[in-house]
Amino acid sequence: MNFKKSFGEKIKRTRKKRGLTQEQLAELIDISPRNLSKIEVGDCFVKAETLEKILNALNVSTEELFANDHIKEPEELLNLIYSILDDIKNDNKKLEKIYKITKFLAYED
Repeated sequence: MNFKKSFGEKIKRTRKKRGLTQEQLAELIDISPRNLSKIEVGDCFVKAETLEKILNALNVSTEELFANDHIKEPEELLNLIYSILDDIKNDNKKLEKIYKITKFLAYED
């Protein structure tokens, strides 16, 4: 995964933890929701002044946002999985793929 995408996902996770929609955060940091969406999916990176606004709006430190948090506790991993599943709960094809992958991983030797 490239850095922009990983960083964007961290912003999205943090935004959701704070209970904010993209529209709400975009308004707080004075950019369009479309631009915030591009940041969150890794299509573009933030300018320094936008980064500062994001840190303030999400009440998070630079260290927290840039930390290598690839090692997560089981409870956090489950919450992230549930969040993903909730996002795609109406997409039967994706759910079937996730089911097959999960079943394979759970029962492999």
